[in-house]
Amino acid sequence: MKIKEITNYLESLAPLSSQESYDNAGLIVGNHNDEVSSVLISLDCTEEIVQEAIDKNCQMIISHHPIVFYGLKKLNGKNYVERTVIKAIKNDIAVYAIHTNLDNYKFGVNFEISKRLKLQKTKILAPKKNNLLKLVTYVPLEAKENVLLSLFNAGAGHIGNYSECSFSAEGEGTFLPNEKANPSSGEKGHLSRDKEFKVEVLVNSHIKNQVFGALLDSHPYEEVAHQWIPVENVNQDEGSGMVGDLATEMSENDFMAFLKDTFQCGVIRHTEFRNKSIKRVAFCGGAGGFLLHQAKREKADIFITGDYKYHEFFDAENQIIIADIGHFESEQYTTNLLGEILTKKFPNFAVNLTGIITNPIKYF
Repeated sequence: MKIKEITNYLESLAPLSSQESYDNAGLIVGNHNDEVSSVLISLDCTEEIVQEAIDKNCQMIISHHPIVFYGLKKLNGKNYVERTVIKAIKNDIAVYAIHTNLDNYKFGVNFEISKRLKLQKTKILAPKKNNLLKLVTYVPLEAKENVLLSLFNAGAGHIGNYSECSFSAEGEGTFLPNEKANPSSGEKGHLSRDKEFKVEVLVNSHIKNQVFGALLDSHPYEEVAHQWIPVENVNQDEGSGMVGDLATEMSENDFMAFLKDTFQCGVIRHTEFRNKSIKRVAFCGGAGGFLLHQAKREKADIFITGDYKYHEFFDAENQIIIADIGHFESEQYTTNLLGEILTKKFPNFAVNLTGIITNPIKYF
């Protein structure tokens, strides 16, 4: 299949527009129209990973971390980034990254972690703000259900665990078609008064264009009256980190042993135990120290992430346990997640998980 068939599907789940401003997710090497028959999935993209793709006859690498974060002014192989890109290009291997957009996806990196921790009642720790819109339009009674169905099919009307959410109110609409108009009802040059329904649905800004296209395709009017209104509500389906509850509370020692075994940690750096059982768990794959405040607000007993700095551990202030399990360790199962996503969507397509541990940190 073509690369764009794979990337379009991944981006329908985790849109590129949802990545953080510093990120570089997307197709880094290759052409969207190139044909591929096999992909290799990895956490990182390195020279070793490219060689593994060559050995396994994979024409595409899908990694979580982008090999290129910043602009490259030269490609002469002076560092591992340039050498990796050169090796991929020479061997005609496409390189694609799905990074913070997958972090922010409701069923992405952190959802995979929650499954490994066997948590219940999970929710996003820091939901995104300012990416919801309210679409308001006006439709005649006979077209109402068809328009709503079209909007729902395009992705509108999702609120948390609920879909096909809308509001409608009956009223009267007026219009006066001129001589160039082609009205679906009424007559040119005559004022019409029709019963209409005001219809409102929430829309994620990532899918604004496709929802608008669905509105235009399904609406009977020549000129479709509508409004896009920014909404300040947080988006419960997108954001950083997660928080959830253990089915049964555990002692601090037992939970730490479970955590270390589950994520195969060489070591866990943590703050002082509080002599309290662990029940509510907050976490963020990768470097999530910026979410400590939200973890405290959710009254979590422990906050799990990676890349914690020395002075940041003091911020626990005996209100929560901070546990740094390592960046690689926290995100290692992202490869399994991507493998499951692609295999389920494309069951007859060759999806390979890397056999290489790319973690650059070793423990003595």
